[in-house]
Amino acid sequence: MSLDPGRHRVREEMLAGELFVYDDPDLADDRLRSALLVERYNLTSVGDPGQRESILRELLGAVGEAVEVRSPFHCLFGRQIFLGDNVFVNFGGIFLDSARITIGDKTLIGPNVQLLTATHPLEPGLRRAGYEYGEPISIGENVWIGGGAIICPGVTIGDDAVVGAGSLVTADVPPGVLVYGSPARIVRSLPSGEGPGTATSDR
Repeated sequence: MSLDPGRHRVREEMLAGELFVYDDPDLADDRLRSALLVERYNLTSVGDPGQRESILRELLGAVGEAVEVRSPFHCLFGRQIFLGDNVFVNFGGIFLDSARITIGDKTLIGPNVQLLTATHPLEPGLRRAGYEYGEPISIGENVWIGGGAIICPGVTIGDDAVVGAGSLVTADVPPGVLVYGSPARIVRSLPSGEGPGTATSDR
């Protein structure tokens, strides 16, 4: 632990889900680190998969085996994002990781999906003072999230669930169900072995 009791305090508040000041210098350094790595990743040729994997592993908190994240990809800090094995993230992923984002094995994320852990106080004075906080997002194994879906702060999506394209997910999704809409609602269960039909678009 640092001898300076104030150092990294704001980062610790952020990771604990408490209110924190966004423009804290330590957090600004973390965001710059992430932005530079994201820039490098998005500019690195798909013909150089080894370099892309190396940058991704430096950027994110954990990257499993056989992971594919297509460019452009954007995140806030990177270190709070944890990807399991065989995770696929299509073009245009936006992961705002003020809090932890966990994605389980064999999960498919469609194009232009937003995972948003960052949120803000309803009290206007706190917003004016620059405070915000984060709520973690957890996505299980073998989940399919269709293109353009938005996953809101604090949401957990269970194993084998399917989220329809364009959905706004504001509440937890149980395992093995199909949800879609704005806000997303459970449409039906998905028995083991059943495909997702046509409710989503492209990987």
